[in-house]
Amino acid sequence: MENSESHDVSTTPPKILVLGATGPTGRLIVSQAAARGYDVTVLVRSAEKARDLDRAKLIVGDARDEAALRMALEGRDAVVSALGTTVSPFREVTLLSTATRALVSAMKAEQVSRIVCITGIGAGDTAGHGGFLFDNLIFPLLLRNVYADKNRQEKIVRDSGLDWVLVRPSVLSDKPGRGTLRALTDLSGFHGGSIARDDVARFVLDQVRDDTWLHRSPLITW
Repeated sequence: MENSESHDVSTTPPKILVLGATGPTGRLIVSQAAARGYDVTVLVRSAEKARDLDRAKLIVGDARDEAALRMALEGRDAVVSALGTTVSPFREVTLLSTATRALVSAMKAEQVSRIVCITGIGAGDTAGHGGFLFDNLIFPLLLRNVYADKNRQEKIVRDSGLDWVLVRPSVLSDKPGRGTLRALTDLSGFHGGSIARDDVARFVLDQVRDDTWLHRSPLITW
């Protein structure tokens, strides 16, 4: 199933909070959102790393800190989470689930209902669909702990009672975007695949106001 166009009919630019804005996908989300005329706030741990995000309102704080999240959420319409974490083959990963738990609580307190959250291929029922190299080497050797936390993160979002979309990109690349993609929930026969971060950013921003994938978890790929 392909979803390459937004069905958004609203004319008022949304006010969004972006988490993970200094990561490679997060930066594209911020720049594309600004280009669309969105009012963008970012919550970052380091102002130095975010100094080039000059089209966004910058708030310095930890994404696991509910007080910082509430400050960043003030007046926002939606949240885009592009939070990531480093590869951790030997240690338990908790950043994503801890931050998402705090985020859900803060969103409820600030009455912000929409969240679009990026996880990835390997989460939930997409496990085993990444292709031979990913499924048999990269995932078990490097990403097992990261994806255990992504699964916890997804459950927190699903159980939140918020208006959520979980976006699971296939293997990310820095190639130029194509402007089209496939959004799949039936993974029968699907193994492998890749997608440009640029196209991921576009799809994620479409979900801020488009209900096509509301309460669903599409895998997006070329």
